[in-house]
Amino acid sequence: MKKLFLTCLILSLLVAITSAVILYGRGYRFSFNNGRTDLSGTGLLVATSSPDGAQVFVNGHLTTATDNTINLAPGEYTVKIFKEGYFPWEKKLNVDKGVVTKADAFLFLTAPKLESITNLGVNTPVIDPSRTKIAYTVSTQSVKKNGVYILDMTSRPILTLQGSSSQIADDTTALFSSAGLSWAPDGSELIASVSAQSVVSSFLLRPNMFNESPSDITATLLSVQAGWEKIKTDKDKSTMDGLPSKIRSMVRNNFKIIEFSPDDTKILYQASTSASLPTIISPRLIGANSTPEERNVKENVVYVYDIKEDRNYRIKDSLDPQKESLAWLPDSNHLVFVHDKEIRIMEYDGANNTKIYAGPFMDHYVFPWPDASRIVILTNLGNPDTAPNLYTISLK
Repeated sequence: MKKLFLTCLILSLLVAITSAVILYGRGYRFSFNNGRTDLSGTGLLVATSSPDGAQVFVNGHLTTATDNTINLAPGEYTVKIFKEGYFPWEKKLNVDKGVVTKADAFLFLTAPKLESITNLGVNTPVIDPSRTKIAYTVSTQSVKKNGVYILDMTSRPILTLQGSSSQIADDTTALFSSAGLSWAPDGSELIASVSAQSVVSSFLLRPNMFNESPSDITATLLSVQAGWEKIKTDKDKSTMDGLPSKIRSMVRNNFKIIEFSPDDTKILYQASTSASLPTIISPRLIGANSTPEERNVKENVVYVYDIKEDRNYRIKDSLDPQKESLAWLPDSNHLVFVHDKEIRIMEYDGANNTKIYAGPFMDHYVFPWPDASRIVILTNLGNPDTAPNLYTISLK
């Protein structure tokens, strides 16, 4: 009888401890109000930052440091993450009982480092579809040094950026230093269009080698371009076919796609028509981004649609391609916005719109580095007597 009692006691303790652990993990905490013990539900706020070691303020009060979890009563909170030398990150977040809410801050330097990565003078740089290579022309050097170059942003360590460009054509065959460049949709080839005495000739270049005898495709240019167009069409179709059918229908009917995010989980688009977007995921996901969304879209307004969470965020009222540009940062969580001689980075839901650079740069030649650690710009640093070169602006 005594042995049975002990067994029951041990089992009861195990059940009680297990239940307590589960309740604790769900955010329940004991509190004492008016002399009474109360078991109340809380939510969990997980605060992280890049770089880490930042301060976390909740409703203006310094509460903890990043890479930590905070228990909060359900409600709306203003969360600010701050680190010396970086722009602060701030957002209103909803904390729900038993739900994990994330505050994930990418902090940008207030004094970014500007570093040159070319020194021969650069004309009309063009980034490839994979966003890992930049093609450009050089026209200020000798015949052998002039021509077409490729900057590979993945091939070398950051300490050797000054030598990370390779020449793929010189001016021996044609005046490639003044060529217009365009990439194949798969990044495997380049067309260099050269104008001489009002006659335009087109040459096919391989980006991964020096082209001693470039192929003159002037006579077959339309055929090559048709092949490229088919590659692009097939790629776009494959991306669309990968979407769930309900989302695919919504995108085709209402979206003028600007660009899919690099991880294909979000769509940057202009509304092709005013409409009310249907709810695809019902019931709504618990713990989703708490930034207010807009499902009543207006024609020509720019939005980001989050495929995984079925949420839609207004970014800006319109987009003038002649004066401004929007593109994804490779982390798929931020957008690079170039406008009015400024470079800004914002989160995909439009929050934390941060001006990271307002110095001189040429037109809209702004490209993100593949690991999102920096931005590439074309600039002569405001000196009209020097040829522009490519520079990087460090982000972290």
